Amino acid sequence: MDISIKGKHAVVCGSTQGIGFAAARVLAALGAHCILIARNEAALASAVAELPTEDGQQHRYATADFLDPRRVREAIAGIVREVNVEILVNNTGGPKAGPVLDAAPEVFEEAFRQHLVCNQILVQHVVPGMKSAGYGRIINIISTSVKTPLQNLGVSNTIRLAVASWAKSLSNEVGQFNITVNNVLPGLTETARLKGLIQHTAASEIRSEAEIRNQMIGSIPMKRFGNPAEIAQVIGFLASPAASYVNGTNIAVDGGRTPAF
Repeated sequence: MDISIKGKHAVVCGSTQGIGFAAARVLAALGAHCILIARNEAALASAVAELPTEDGQQHRYATADFLDPRRVREAIAGIVREVNVEILVNNTGGPKAGPVLDAAPEVFEEAFRQHLVCNQILVQHVVPGMKSAGYGRIINIISTSVKTPLQNLGVSNTIRLAVASWAKSLSNEVGQFNITVNNVLPGLTETARLKGLIQHTAASEIRSEAEIRNQMIGSIPMKRFGNPAEIAQVIGFLASPAASYVNGTNIAVDGGRTPAF
């Protein structure tokens, strides 16, 4: 099976920790030159220094806060002036937890800009190069809420589904150019995001964090949380030539927790 992406350039967003960083490590191990995008320059420099370089990869980073689409546009414009990007991993932190009824309208607008608008900016800059290369992989890290809404994540549920619909529309348009667009839907994964969700849920329900954690684990058929590396392996496959006919799909990586097919 051909999973080598040696020599290709991969932009990985939100890549200083968690699933984003794990994805960058896998893509680099498969031979890609990785360009990391996040807002913390010190963390970016540290993350780049940890990526594999056995195949002569030259990794780099660009700083941008996804709450500011203008900065994202500047960052990706600078990248595509220097290299042809064949792989794009869209990934950024999710909206704060809480009931949908409690969310101010401005929170939805902010989340829409952070996720969908920034994704659109990135795609519009990289797709021309993907077309010229005859190879493109756009991979969006979303959530299993695309298949079924998750409790206490009202804004996230709303925005994630919008991104999934956007991605499906995009996949229909660019597939003819050998560019695939797919969504990876992580389940409960050991990240800072999950830790924050446990803390918020425990506080709102006046229960212990250990109790909330055990309840979450109990809802997973595999009876454990996922590891970021396990999500990253799926991302690596989707980025590779082996996934050449996988397009427009939502792939749950959740230990079987999602009740929908």
